[in-house]
Amino acid sequence: MTTRHPPAVVFSVSFCLAVLSLAALLVAASPAKPALDKVAEKWVQDTLKKMTLDEKVGQLLAPSIDAMVTSTDSDTWEKKLHLVRDLKVGAIHVFGGSEPMPAALLNPNYPSGGSVGRKGDPLAAATFLNRLQQASAIPLLTTADFEGGAGYILNGTTRLPRAMAIAATRDPQLAFKAGQVSAIEARAVGVTVDFYPIFDVNNNPRNPIINIRSFGEDVGLVSEMATAYMRGIQAGGALATAKHFPGHGDTNVDTHLGLAVIEHPRERLDKVELPPFRAAVDAGIDAFMSTHIILPALDPAPGIPATLSRPILTGLLRGEMKFNGLIFTDSMSMYAISKNFGNDKAAVMAVKAGVDFVLHSPDDDAAFKAIKAAVESGEISRDQVDQSVERILRVKARLGLHRSRIVDVNEVETKIGGRAHEAVNAEICERALTLLKDDRNQVPLKVGKDANILYLSVIDYPSGWREGVPSRTFIPALKKRWPNVTALEISDKTTPSELDMVKVLTRRADAVVASVFVRIASYSGRMDLSPQAVSLLESVANDQQKPFVTVIFGNPYTAMALQKLPAQLLTYEFTDAMETAAVRALAGEVAIGGKLPITLPGMYPFGHGLTRAATNPVPAAPVQVPSGFAPGVARSKAPGVVMPKVIRESKPRYTREAMEAKIEGTVLLECVVQADGAVGETRVVRSLDTQHGLDDEAVKALKQWRFSPGTKDGKPVPVVVELEMTFTLR
Repeated sequence: MTTRHPPAVVFSVSFCLAVLSLAALLVAASPAKPALDKVAEKWVQDTLKKMTLDEKVGQLLAPSIDAMVTSTDSDTWEKKLHLVRDLKVGAIHVFGGSEPMPAALLNPNYPSGGSVGRKGDPLAAATFLNRLQQASAIPLLTTADFEGGAGYILNGTTRLPRAMAIAATRDPQLAFKAGQVSAIEARAVGVTVDFYPIFDVNNNPRNPIINIRSFGEDVGLVSEMATAYMRGIQAGGALATAKHFPGHGDTNVDTHLGLAVIEHPRERLDKVELPPFRAAVDAGIDAFMSTHIILPALDPAPGIPATLSRPILTGLLRGEMKFNGLIFTDSMSMYAISKNFGNDKAAVMAVKAGVDFVLHSPDDDAAFKAIKAAVESGEISRDQVDQSVERILRVKARLGLHRSRIVDVNEVETKIGGRAHEAVNAEICERALTLLKDDRNQVPLKVGKDANILYLSVIDYPSGWREGVPSRTFIPALKKRWPNVTALEISDKTTPSELDMVKVLTRRADAVVASVFVRIASYSGRMDLSPQAVSLLESVANDQQKPFVTVIFGNPYTAMALQKLPAQLLTYEFTDAMETAAVRALAGEVAIGGKLPITLPGMYPFGHGLTRAATNPVPAAPVQVPSGFAPGVARSKAPGVVMPKVIRESKPRYTREAMEAKIEGTVLLECVVQADGAVGETRVVRSLDTQHGLDDEAVKALKQWRFSPGTKDGKPVPVVVELEMTFTLR
């Protein structure tokens, strides 16, 4: 018998002075996903072995909740509890919220009956998910469509620009940062899977649903930016999803409303639609989401969309492309599925096709019963179900959910929103701005501060502004720079007499600024301005002497209907931050340098964009975060900065679980050394191990370190430093 000695542990710490290249470092290729440790592997196998058929079938379902305050003494709570306790579902999808509306005519602010979407509450999301996690025998995966960051769904979180605006910057590092911010805020509220980024190539100007959600029309640009965003999500601790496989970019049908068909031959699909998805697999994507589109070149069976197609999901994605992660359907409540296939039949067809999760079924009970019956009859093999369930359990273990599934609600507000994340948002917005044309050399706006400005907020239609009322930020920002602003709103409901009044006011103004807002929205099918709005703008352009600048928010293809206007600035979004960025550009406070991620047929090619230097440079409002990572905190290469020096170290603990799993390697950390030498905010830049606690132990140890203060121009200041902790078994 031999005595077993514990392994020796050697910690090496290197102090890195070059910090400014942090983002470039993070965009490097993703490493292969590590194998599960012994404890996690045992949990997967033990759990799978003891699961009943009901429990396995339940794992394939992903119903939804609204992120709204929900009493435990309510019908809503009982229904959601039923999904977890009785159906034993494997995942929960988080929507924002909704508000019922009356089916009353003559009020343009009401939809045609039903409800309107609203953003949800992050604390409500966290508490709701915590309660469901506690009620579930097996940890739940939790998902959300954080396409524009968590702020796309939840109030109080960071609303980032969507893909096309990021692509206009041509900077993969910004894509990475956006993904990381999204993931950090997702995990803060308990969401583990982000249904983003979109890998669709948007090459159809009349696509009513992808549009600005895509990184553009160029295969290379889409692949580069989407994989960078993916790595950012993963670096932030969440799982990334490539959607909508095998491509939703070249269609003129909104699949929320109907079933679309892409007729291209396989040769074309291999050149345009599929390469970004192949890049996603090569880069280590965690999950795929299918599309409800028929592609005869990939599956000749008549009327079968990709979501229900075994040749596409199992043959192409699993077999040919060698993808071994999770496959989610898109929402099964979308009309492309729910109006053409029964709820029970569609669920069975999706599982037979090869999906791991049936997402947002209109009837989860019916889906559960149908899938179970199909397994019992042999229509769906038990082996296939076991393979899906094992994949699901492995992902849950990789996320550490077998150890901890609850988020600390008291910590939510320290991790969402905030000035550091908003600084990333502002940078993307400003660098995305694309100047299409400036025929009269009027950008930046060349009028005095006392000029009379007529501002026209031109919207597609009045109802359904879930993101907030258009121009609510633009108008006060414009007035701050030019106090004499008269603002009017124009829509498809504006009367002829009101339009005549606008023309009179135009003649009296010294300059005219128009913001055009055209949305791409699910279940809408609309994507154009009204003819009367276009005619009005063209009439304003007839005055050759009057400065007239148009800013286009949302659908960039709107520019094609406004070719007679002298100056056009594209933003690709609708957010408050983007409105602020546009006003700053008009005032000459920031440079303009964005490039088109698309072609505007008959106007400008892919990559077009005029450049303008800042004529009145004004830095963005300083972000004062003494212990944060925002601009304003000194960095190592800033002029006049003397870096802090280590005066006391603390070694991290090597956890028993990590030693048993033989985990070795380096954690890359970044921290703020405050003006008194203490360590402030700390974060993991490059992870070594989240499953066995080595990342956490490294952070805990670093917080005990002490430094001599860093200085700038001789005065103590907070300074960001980067360092490594290396764990080695001997």
